[in-house]
Order: sequence, then C-alpha cells, then structure tokens
Amino acid sequence: MNFYSELERITKIQPKRSAIFWEGGSLSYMDFCHMANSIGSALSKTFNLKKGEHVALVMENDRLFLPILFGIWKAGLTAVPINSKLHKKELSWIFENSDTKLIFCSKDKISDIHSNVPVIVNYSKDFIKTSKFEHLPHLKTDVTDPAWIFYTSGTTGKPKGAVLTHRNLLFMSLSYFADVDSIDEKDIRLHAAPMTHGSGIYALPFILKGAKNYICHSNFEPEEIFGLLSTEENISFFAAPTMVKRLSSHPMASANLKGLKTLEFGGAPMYLSDTKIALEIFGNTLYQLYGQGEAPMTITNITKTMYSDKRKPYYKELLISAGISRTACSVEVVDSNWNPVSLGEVGEIITKSDCVMKEYYKNEEATKKALRNGWLLTGDLGSIDQYGILTIKDRSKDMVITGGMNVYPREIEDVLLLHPDVKEVAVVGLEDKKWGEIIVAVVVLKKINDNIEQILDDLCLQNLARFKRPKKYFFSKQLPKNNYGKILKTHIRKEIDILSS
Repeated sequence: MNFYSELERITKIQPKRSAIFWEGGSLSYMDFCHMANSIGSALSKTFNLKKGEHVALVMENDRLFLPILFGIWKAGLTAVPINSKLHKKELSWIFENSDTKLIFCSKDKISDIHSNVPVIVNYSKDFIKTSKFEHLPHLKTDVTDPAWIFYTSGTTGKPKGAVLTHRNLLFMSLSYFADVDSIDEKDIRLHAAPMTHGSGIYALPFILKGAKNYICHSNFEPEEIFGLLSTEENISFFAAPTMVKRLSSHPMASANLKGLKTLEFGGAPMYLSDTKIALEIFGNTLYQLYGQGEAPMTITNITKTMYSDKRKPYYKELLISAGISRTACSVEVVDSNWNPVSLGEVGEIITKSDCVMKEYYKNEEATKKALRNGWLLTGDLGSIDQYGILTIKDRSKDMVITGGMNVYPREIEDVLLLHPDVKEVAVVGLEDKKWGEIIVAVVVLKKINDNIEQILDDLCLQNLARFKRPKKYFFSKQLPKNNYGKILKTHIRKEIDILSS
C-alpha cells in the first residue's frame, strides 16, 4: 500500500470530480492521477531514480505540489518536503543529509539551490512534456516503507529528519476521521499554511475521501480566505495561532464565515485572551491539536464539542491546555527515571501510537534518545489532571515559535558565536502581540564595538533564514548560570521582561 494506490482507487469512483482547484483553474481526479503517474514515470525512467531514493520539494504552495508528491510515491520514492523560507545554507545541509537525488523547487527559489543533483522548477513545461503519456507499472510498496522525511529544527543547530512511513500517514488520516471530522466529496481543504508542513499532510485524509483541495493564490491573505468562505461551503483549514489571531481581528471575519466547517490550529500555544476572542468569532468550528514532526498532528486535541460545552467543571482549565489524547494514541507524563508521575505533577510528555516516526534519518544517536520501546520522548514538560487533560508547562528544548515558525535558539547562538568579539550568547523568545514571540539575543562581548548590532544582524542574514534573526539585542557583562555552569534562560527572560517594560 502507498498513497498513490489510494488516489487510483478514488479516481476510479469519481474521475471527473474536482480534486485540486485554485483561482482560475482546476484539476479533476483523473487529471490529478494521470499527472502524478506521468511525474512518477519521468522520475523513474528519465532520471533513473530507484525505489526508496529521496526527492526534495522546496516549494511555495502551488497547484502542482500534490501531483508531484503523489508522483514521488507512484515511483516508490520518498518525499522530503522542505520549508521554502529556509536560508540557502540550511537547504544545502538538508539536501546533503537526506541524500536527496532530485529537487523540485519554485521559480523564486532557484537561486538558493546549490546542489549537484538535478533541479526541476515545478512549473517546467519541458519536464511535464517528457513524462506525458508514459505509463509506470505499479510498484509494490510496504506500509513500513518511508513516505515523508520531515525535517525538524535541532538543538544542535542542525535539523533532524523524522522518517514517516506510509503507515504513519495512514494512521494520521484515519485519526482525522475519528477525532476531527467526517469527510465526503462535498468537503474542501483550504491550503493557506505551508503545504510542506501540516497543511500538506492534512490534504491526505481529504484525498482518501475524494474531497477537494483549494490552493490559495497568496501565502496567507485574510481577504482571499474570507472571500472563499463567503462563496463555498464545508471548508476546513489549518492555521498557526498567529494566523488565527490575524483572522479573528480582521474586519471581514464576522460577516464571511458561512462556508467554514473547521478551523484547526496548533504548532504553538494560543494565549487565553486570543482563544476567547477566536471562540467568539468562529464559534463551534475551532479545533486545537498538539503534535510534533515526529508524530505529526496526532498527540492530543481539543475537539469542537469540547470547546462548545461550557458547562463542564474543567472548562477554564481546558482553554489553556493541550486537551486529551487522540484516538488510539497513548499519552503519559513520566519522571527522569521513566516512572509515571502523579496527577498534576510535571514531567516529560511521552506518546505511543502508529503515528510515531520510524527513526531519525542517519542519526542513530538521536533516534535512541527519542524512541524507547515504541514511545516517543517529546522533550516537552507537562502535567495530566484527573480528567485526562494535558497541560504543557514548557516547550521542548527552549524552542521559540515566531509567526507560526519553529525556531531553536541553539542554531542562532552558533551563528552569533562565529563573530570573534562574541564571548557568550543566549537566545530566548519574548512575548509579542503580533508574532506570538520575537527572538531576542543577550550577548556578552569580549570588547566593545559601536556597530556590533548591525554586524551581528548581517552575520545572521548570511547564515540563517530571515525569520530566525533576532529582532532585539541586549548586551550584558555576564549570563546567569547555575552551579553546573548551565545558562539560566528563565532568569534571562525575566530580566528582559523588566528591561522591556
């Protein structure tokens, strides 16, 4: 089994029904299936890629993303979708680490691609032409074969590739039907968030049911989203909390919601005040999820029903929590010795299900640290109460979430330490109304330099994606540390809060 065979199955049932549409055009399921087959044929025959090899997608949301993804699976290959906003050095590292054999990219990213493997611009008519009408025989794929390598930010400064199998993605899809919504051919999946991340993964249950996928013309413009919500019905989409906040504060919100079925959000905490406003605006359409790249979209949730039942004694606690465990997913909180903690006590969150990744690609050490007897150690700290509600107390390994993007301080610290005048540095997140958090760097210098802020900013831009560079710099004589020499970032955050107030 792989997902291309599922596409073939649904195409036989409803070949002429719209599968993918956008402003000004559409693809039927038959067109979608044929295009995916043609792409798979070209990858196999023209580029001589072998079963199991890896193909990267460095793409903005585009009508060809799903045909390319399913074409990769048709050829028995593994997809490596990558955030198109990453810096060219970060992209190069992932290409090399993942053993990528071919790259699809958007037109505007071609200058950032530095690799010795073939690069195909996803709009390329020549590529589509070379693959047209070529039939690729069905390749037997096991459910345990890799389907998607999801690169997560790493605390060492280098991302890790979470290997997701076809079984993982199938379980995630079935879990959607069990916990989020039932789906039929009348439903629409709107893609406003990056398809190389959660939005693309959530296209899969909709394709399994023969529903439609709408590709937004813009990256994320409320006007386009509300325009579609006013003309179409049964629309569901995924958004980061900052996106939800932007939508709920937009003047078009209240009057243009008739087509909204479900608004899923996750990937970062939502402040209580923002949750209350979103519930007032969007009503019984909000669905919260907690997951990681290693168990995508599938650890805990707050369902639409849970949000709507305000009579429950735990309702206030629910609003600031991550909800309850997903169907067929075990979630526990344990201490450092792997013993379950008491109700309400804080410990590390662990989870076990058929959605948990197979391994980290080419990283045995990290795999051993993250996986134990089928359990995933999330690195997040939290507690579970008497109702089974999970509350996250701290985020994994000091991660900062800015504008819906996950950023780990260590990778920024490593870049700043490249400057010879930087003695020590600590990067933390500072609460921000617009971005959720902004990235702040506290720097200890070896000697004073009047232009150091600009110099450090330029250094970050040379090595990191723009969204990862610090928005503020503070300079200190020393960083607070414990008896073991570990930097106390909690103390740093408090000091910054005082300085910023």
